Amino acid sequence: MAKDLGYITYGRPTHCCVCGGSLVYKGVGEYQCSECRSLEYDDYGKVRLYIESHNGATAAEISEATDVSQAKIRQMLKEERLEVTPDSVAFLHCEICGIDIRSGKYCASCESKMRKDSIADSRAAHSSKVHGFGSANRGEDGERRFMR
Repeated sequence: MAKDLGYITYGRPTHCCVCGGSLVYKGVGEYQCSECRSLEYDDYGKVRLYIESHNGATAAEISEATDVSQAKIRQMLKEERLEVTPDSVAFLHCEICGIDIRSGKYCASCESKMRKDSIADSRAAHSSKVHGFGSANRGEDGERRFMR
């Protein structure tokens, strides 16, 4: 996981393993060779492809079958690229209240509260900096008000 630049690469392939040609991104973790048309997958594509044919697989099973670490799989769940199935006995937990969730970092309730708090904080910060025209000079009359 290359987090040096603030993002995770998920093992993106750069060259075709069949002919060495360059790969073109087709979407959802899938890359196609521009010369021989063979398909390659990044870590997300491998996991997604495995889950599509093995519904309800655990992270350990997926990791073993795809050679993608469980840490990367958990990261994909937190980024909401993947979701735990509703019938699963394993869940993620909200990082604030601890309730079971299927993907992401926060439950809907905590995420909503955080969003409201963030909006309220930004409004408070904005209103403390912005004053109406001449509001800082109230109480001064006549020319003194404009002489600074």
